[in-house]
Amino acid sequence: MALYKYLTFANLKNVLNGTIRLTQPGAFNDPFEMVPELYAPKNIGPNINFQFSVTAPRREPESFELPKGFKSERCNDIVSRNIRHELDQSIGVLCLSENPSSFLMWSYYADSYAGAVVEFDDTHDFFTGKFPMEYRASRPKMDISVYVCNQEPVPISEFCTKPIDWKHEAEVRIIRSLSDCKYIDAKDSRDYPIFVMDIPPECVTAVVMGERMCITNQRSIWKMVKSRDISLHLDAISNWDYEFRREKIRLLGIPNPIISPRTAHIFSEEDGTLGELARFQLQRKELAFVNDAL
Repeated sequence: MALYKYLTFANLKNVLNGTIRLTQPGAFNDPFEMVPELYAPKNIGPNINFQFSVTAPRREPESFELPKGFKSERCNDIVSRNIRHELDQSIGVLCLSENPSSFLMWSYYADSYAGAVVEFDDTHDFFTGKFPMEYRASRPKMDISVYVCNQEPVPISEFCTKPIDWKHEAEVRIIRSLSDCKYIDAKDSRDYPIFVMDIPPECVTAVVMGERMCITNQRSIWKMVKSRDISLHLDAISNWDYEFRREKIRLLGIPNPIISPRTAHIFSEEDGTLGELARFQLQRKELAFVNDAL
């Protein structure tokens, strides 16, 4: 099964150049990120200390969650906010998706269709420890004493639950320690320091450019992938219905590009046969419009 990431043009170039950002939980757009409702008995204060595991699998909810209807004045998110603050200093999260074609994610994360979707080979060792996000109609309630009294490291995946409103993202995550990442001496728009990891080039199997990616950027991406075994496509608005037509530009195992009237502009300034074929296709497109008018 492949995994996908919706990216801006700038972040797409970073991935093709071999780096990808792992983001601190507090920098995400969901304010409930890793902030469950926690029950803290009187003998446990707001500041606690226990070890986390970035790769341990999620346990059965019954082992650490309270019943949905459980109520107590000791239930709040004060402790979990403190925990997330600590996690912001120590872990980075890579968010991926099982959904290769989401209108909403194109809009949210791929610069309103001016970016791209990258397809990854999730069988690669780079994705060891991946786990699916859980989506709930109600905020989970956890008994913090289960963690404090447990000698085993706590799986961070158990804190990865989101409101059901996000279910369309079909999210899959990997989590890594920031100590295994590189700080690039920059901060994002919310003032979080940016950490990246090297991603092996063979992880990337395909790139789908967005309908609104400008021609200059499309040509730039072609130059970056043409010497690698990566499929390249362009999502163009279909002539019918609310759909995109995935135009093939380059397929795995086939070095020469596929030139159609819709993608010929990418190659129209090339020298030699490639440029000639592209200019011929563009001429065909113009003639098609003339014939339609007749």
